[in-house]
Amino acid sequence: EAVAADWMLEFACCCLCRHFGEECPAEFRRWRDVAQALINGLSKIPTHQKKTVYLCQLLIRIAKGKNLECHFENDQRISPLESALSFWTLLEREEIKLEKLHEDIRRLIQIQIVAVHMENGYFKEAAEVLERLFTDSESDKPLRVKLATVIKSKDPYVPLLQSFSYNLLISKIKSYIELFVKENESNFLIQAATKQVESKGLGATALQNKTVNVNENDKGNLETKQRFVLSIILLRDMLRQMQNCCLNVESSLVWMYINCVLGLNSLQNVEKHGDALACGRRRQRWTYKEDLELKSGIREFGVGNWAKILVHGDFNNRTSVMLKDRWRTLCRIE
Repeated sequence: EAVAADWMLEFACCCLCRHFGEECPAEFRRWRDVAQALINGLSKIPTHQKKTVYLCQLLIRIAKGKNLECHFENDQRISPLESALSFWTLLEREEIKLEKLHEDIRRLIQIQIVAVHMENGYFKEAAEVLERLFTDSESDKPLRVKLATVIKSKDPYVPLLQSFSYNLLISKIKSYIELFVKENESNFLIQAATKQVESKGLGATALQNKTVNVNENDKGNLETKQRFVLSIILLRDMLRQMQNCCLNVESSLVWMYINCVLGLNSLQNVEKHGDALACGRRRQRWTYKEDLELKSGIREFGVGNWAKILVHGDFNNRTSVMLKDRWRTLCRIE
């Protein structure tokens, strides 16, 4: 099950990257939910999957970067872009060598965190954000001083903010994910689906059975859609083979979205697994070790950053909501 979950997460991340790059909001939201469900189902993120998880979380937050009403952290002051910056920092730690692109993206996120607040007229909040974003290091000082001057002017359309625009940030992120996708072309699900197309000629049959709009003159587009549909079919079939395993609640959400892609009755599978899954979750007691992991995570990341605590801690099939509820219980007990 763990190996299959690896394949599914890698595939979901690839789809997330593709739809972010192609600016397909509906498909991006669909795969966002699939990726988030798989991530929430991890008791502890494997070392080899850290980069994948961090990138998914980054893209999800960047996509909501202009929306200050959207919150990913318990601290309501933290905007989507500020939350994205924390995951970009984690991504940088996973890189063997930091290139200029990494530095460009970091600076753009920092500038746009301030810019988005100013565009919405939140000048006081922009000044508070500036204090959180930058340390007293000499390397940060020039940009910090420039942004402080911009905030005082209360003009969100100054040359600095226009030169380091949100569109430029999106463009740089797209460049990064192109490199990521090239490094991860060996995804098992895509490879297996491609072999099926090549060896058995199933591409045409699959596309006849599923509603997919394809330009007949675009062979490259046809191949992409064939691979995509067959990968989804393979993913669904793998989950079917795991019916007798103890899947978590989030896995049923993955079932639902995969079946939605294929035009199947999603609720049938959710109902089929739901009762047993929920019952299994309720019986799971918190161990002393898990309590220590939770407390350690709170010391490192702070109360409310449940997603980060979950990713870095050694928990037994928990979700971020479970971590939050357990912390409330511990606070009452102590």
